[in-house]
Amino acid sequence: MPSQPLSNNISEFLSEHERLDKINESLSLISSTRGLTFGTDSYLLAAFARTITGGKCIEFGGGTGVVSLLCASRNKFAHIYCAEIQEYFADLIRRNAEMNSLSERITPIFTDIRELYADITGGEVHSVISNPPYMKVTQGRDNATPEMSIARREENGTIDDFARSASHLLRFGGYFTVVYRPDRLPELLFAMKSVKIEPKRIVLVYPTTSDKPCLTLVEGKKGASPGAVLSRPLIIYKEKGSAEYTDDMQAVYDNFTLEHLFE
Repeated sequence: MPSQPLSNNISEFLSEHERLDKINESLSLISSTRGLTFGTDSYLLAAFARTITGGKCIEFGGGTGVVSLLCASRNKFAHIYCAEIQEYFADLIRRNAEMNSLSERITPIFTDIRELYADITGGEVHSVISNPPYMKVTQGRDNATPEMSIARREENGTIDDFARSASHLLRFGGYFTVVYRPDRLPELLFAMKSVKIEPKRIVLVYPTTSDKPCLTLVEGKKGASPGAVLSRPLIIYKEKGSAEYTDDMQAVYDNFTLEHLFE
């Protein structure tokens, strides 16, 4: 869902390197031009996260807090903790929650996810959601800013660390939901299984039918028995070079769910 810049002289309320966008019919988002912007991966993660009415959730690596904001605005959980290792972004999460009148539903936590324990969240949680760094420290070209490098590279925890911390925080039967790179899917599945989080649902996302997958979404369940379900592929665009969504992708935006892919 493309973001739309807001006008009416709102720039006077923003700090340097910040912008304010309208991201859907009910939410606005302050983001930093020095960090990662809101993208399809974040929206799909929020839509894929299982609704647990009355449940407690924690997001690992919140960034601007957009995933938590989307989930809170759609009442997926009663309360969401949003963990972020960069102090500026932890405060940005607070500001975004306040701006969207969601401060009572979202609690930012300035911390390293490897140091998170259940006492911080008032006990075990029902769900952990994350859009973790996709690349190893030595992968890819250098990023334009340190903020982007921290968001994209495993400088503060590997996928094994993310899975281990999720397992520490999750109650038995709780869910760990992740959006990740397809080429690292085996590492993600192994990391989950090694901490007794069993992968249960998997979605592969393709730009078009002629492309290789660009994203994968995985939902794991703590303490579950082995056995996963792979959905039909989620194709984003009808044709290469087109901005027209497929029916399946439009349904994600219309209904804020990926359940139709498993029918």
